[in-house]
Amino acid sequence: MIRIAPKGSPERARMIKEHRACIDSMKGVAGCTILRCKTPGDTTDVSGGIHEDFELNRVLLRMRAQPATNKLVVICTKVEKEWRIGRLSGIRGVPPKFVGRKVYDNEQDPQHDIFLMRLDEFSESDGYPEDFRQGWKRRDDMWAIS
Repeated sequence: MIRIAPKGSPERARMIKEHRACIDSMKGVAGCTILRCKTPGDTTDVSGGIHEDFELNRVLLRMRAQPATNKLVVICTKVEKEWRIGRLSGIRGVPPKFVGRKVYDNEQDPQHDIFLMRLDEFSESDGYPEDFRQGWKRRDDMWAIS
C-alpha cells in the first residue's frame, strides 16, 4: 500500500496546492470537480487535478469511500448565497450538524476546507490492512434502524 503523505511533507504541500488551484479555477461552475480549467469557470478545456495527479486522485477516492458516519459535507443555507460545512450523523433521518461558524459566499471554498479537515483526520497508515473495513452497508453503519 502507498501511504498518504505525512504532515509537513513536500508531497502533501504539493497536493494541497494542486487541490486549491483546481477549486479556484472551478469557481462559477456548479458542483465540485478537482480539475483545472484553462479559463477559470469555463469547463470546455480542463486538465490537471485528478487526471494528472495520481496521489491526489488516490486520496480523494479514499475520502469518498469512507462510511457516511461523521463525513463532512457542504450545506447550502441560503440558495446560491451562503454555504456552511456540516458533519453527517450517519443515521438516516438525523440531520447534519454545523461545524464551526464560518459562512462561505461560494460552494467551492468549503470543499477545499473540507479536504484539509479530512486530510488531517486520516491516519498516515490509511490504506494498510489495519485500517480496512469490509463492506459499506454493515450493521454498525446503522442502516437497519427502524
